[in-house]
Amino acid sequence: MIAVISPAKSLDYESPFPDVKPTEPRFADEAETLAAAAARLTKPKLSKLMHISDTLAALNVTRFRGFMDQPERPAIYAFDGDVYTGFEARSLEPEAIDYAQDHLRILSGLYGLLRPLDKIRPYRLEMGVKWAPGRGKTIYGHWGARIADLLAKDLHSDGSGIIVNLASQEYWGAVAPTPPAGARIVAIDFRDDGPKGLRFNSFAAKRARGMMARYMCEHRIADIDGLKSFDSDGYEFTQDGSDDATLRFVRAR
Repeated sequence: MIAVISPAKSLDYESPFPDVKPTEPRFADEAETLAAAAARLTKPKLSKLMHISDTLAALNVTRFRGFMDQPERPAIYAFDGDVYTGFEARSLEPEAIDYAQDHLRILSGLYGLLRPLDKIRPYRLEMGVKWAPGRGKTIYGHWGARIADLLAKDLHSDGSGIIVNLASQEYWGAVAPTPPAGARIVAIDFRDDGPKGLRFNSFAAKRARGMMARYMCEHRIADIDGLKSFDSDGYEFTQDGSDDATLRFVRAR
């Protein structure tokens, strides 16, 4: 079973992290090619494409133009958004990180598909950006089926045939058009149950996706039934709203 998560816009290249053996991203050459092409973009162009401030655009122009000189660290310790707050990689035992290396994948606009210990340089290039060098007019078009094809190879090595989709809609869009043949894809739906009934809380759902990925790695979950035992932060599995393609978890609020 392989879980798939999104990357994060915020990064952490300052905090210490455990002594691990980094691995090489399998699309490292492609990332360098993309970064080199992005380095030719001006600050105003980058700001417009990514819908970011001039300050952030300037930072990322600098990153792309000096890409090969930027520091590297394993992806799971470099990303720092809500999903990664929920995952809390730094407090995981080495055995859980080893499990994650085989059973957790991170979708990336620049690196395609990452294993947790794949070393990355700081960047910002979201999957939904309407730009690409040469191949296609978007980052989706640039990658085409290559991300899904590599995920299919990982799934074949895993042997379970199950993909747990913990990614955002934007990033899952890199896999959805050409999903691995024969794979069972299960999405996870997190809801809050309050006075006005069930509601979707985006911030809470992002953290919960990270917590679910952590739970899977800590407990070496190998099947869907094992995922149903997830109970972090008050969430409980419910049959109501669940089916073969979706598992719903609800917490009282």
